[in-house]
This record gives sequence, C-alpha cells and structure tokens, in this order.
Amino acid sequence: MSPAGHRPLVIVVSGPGGVGKGTIVDALVRRDPRLWLSRSWTTRGQRPGEPDDAYVFTDPATFERRIAGGGFLEWTEFLGNYYGPPTPEPPDDVDVVVLEIEVDGARQVKARQPDAVLIFVLPPSREEQERRLRDRGDPSDKVYARLRKAEDEEPIGRALADHMVVNDDLETTIEELLAIIERARKQS
Repeated sequence: MSPAGHRPLVIVVSGPGGVGKGTIVDALVRRDPRLWLSRSWTTRGQRPGEPDDAYVFTDPATFERRIAGGGFLEWTEFLGNYYGPPTPEPPDDVDVVVLEIEVDGARQVKARQPDAVLIFVLPPSREEQERRLRDRGDPSDKVYARLRKAEDEEPIGRALADHMVVNDDLETTIEELLAIIERARKQS
C-alpha cells in the first residue's frame, strides 16, 4: 500500500519483442524514484551481455511452484519458456508499480485490474524491430518467431492500449511515457 492508504497505480508497458521495453522501463525507474519495477521472472537463459537483473532467471520447476502458489500477477509461456511478473510487493514510498510484459500478460493484468494503465510500445518499422532483435543477440529462429508473433500481437495490443507510443527516438519516448504516468497519477 502507498502512504496515502490506497493501492499503487499499475502501469503496464507492453509491446512486441525488440521495441525497447526494457531500455525504456529502466530509464523511467532511474528518473522517477516513485516508480517501482516489478522485475519479471523467466526460465529462458540469459542472453550474452544481458544484465543479471534484466529478469529473475530461474528454472522451470521453481517457476511452476510459484505458479501453483499464486505468486504471479500473470504468466505466460513463449518459445518454450515461462515469463511472468510476481505479485507486486512495492515499498511503502512507491505510488506507481511498473510492469514490463508481453501482450498476453497485459491482457491478463487488464482483466484482473481494469484500472491499470496500458502503454503499448510499437517499433518505428518491422525492419528496425528485426535489427534490434539481432543486435541484442537473438538467434535467427527466435528473431523470426518474435517477428511473426508481433504481427499477431499488435492488433491485440492496439485494442487493449490506453496509450500507444512509437519508439523511434528513445529520449522522446521516455519523455512521452513520463508525461502519461504523471497524468495517470493525477487522475488516480
């Protein structure tokens, strides 16, 4: 609970792989100390050069035990791996919980918490999305799988979204999201 005695506002940053969700969310949390990132768990292996805190990396058995115990706000399986943010337990001085999740997870969160604010991030082009996926070290088969999934996810994400942002300039995107969050704070 926040100091005001109400539950923190939930901001969901979603979009297909390669749009820059992780980079955007990390910058948001660094710039605004009242934001708290609910770090998602995954059973996929850590990519070369990926920070240790990009996810809570775990094994399938541990993830499945947490599922059974109701320990995730939502979870999904993609390309043979589990992903999901744990049920948030933010510090008392936090007024906004940020979730960085895929579209299926965003749909689950919106169903459970209709007042959550969903920001759907889009790539400037499919070519740029592919370049970003390759630059982060995804193998070709995963790149193509993510691009195919993006084709399916985008109409769903657009329909769910409270706000849509094209990440064609990182600084502009961050400023736009900070403004959306501030407006949401004032309305909550």
